[in-house]
Amino acid sequence: MQKNNWEVKAVSKNEIEIVHNLAQRVWPLTFKDILSPAQIDYMMELMYSVDSLQRQQREGRLFFVLEKAGNPIGYLSIEHDKEGNGKTKIHKIYVLQAEHGTGAGRFLMDFAFAEAEKAGSMAVYLNVNRYNKAIGFYEYYGFKKMYTEDIDIGQGYLMEDWVMEKPISLSFR
Repeated sequence: MQKNNWEVKAVSKNEIEIVHNLAQRVWPLTFKDILSPAQIDYMMELMYSVDSLQRQQREGRLFFVLEKAGNPIGYLSIEHDKEGNGKTKIHKIYVLQAEHGTGAGRFLMDFAFAEAEKAGSMAVYLNVNRYNKAIGFYEYYGFKKMYTEDIDIGQGYLMEDWVMEKPISLSFR
């Protein structure tokens, strides 16, 4: 998928460090006003170390990088039919702060929906921290809050999330 010098590329197991490096630039800034520095450090190791990202790939998560003029500016991780529910889960979707408001996030989300449609999914869902400003983006895109979920990730930390979902419309099928 390509538009306006943006291109989404699949990430092979040998390229996962690209996601790791982007996450180092994006993730701590995204959560600096929501989580403590200690929790950010813990979660970065838990979810974004190269070993963790490679394990996620082995477990069936697909990773993609959004490039602008050949430079990585965002990333996406999805999993089709997670838990046998006929839906695609977005595990990760982030763009560099300098790209916020440019349409890059929407472009990456459109790509996720196109991939979900190809896989025959009936909906796309995701978890988002209940205090994350991105909730507005997801609602604008058409996601609905389904329920809250608190996930114990160890060391006394919780992920306090909304689970949000959007059906794949008939126009996508």
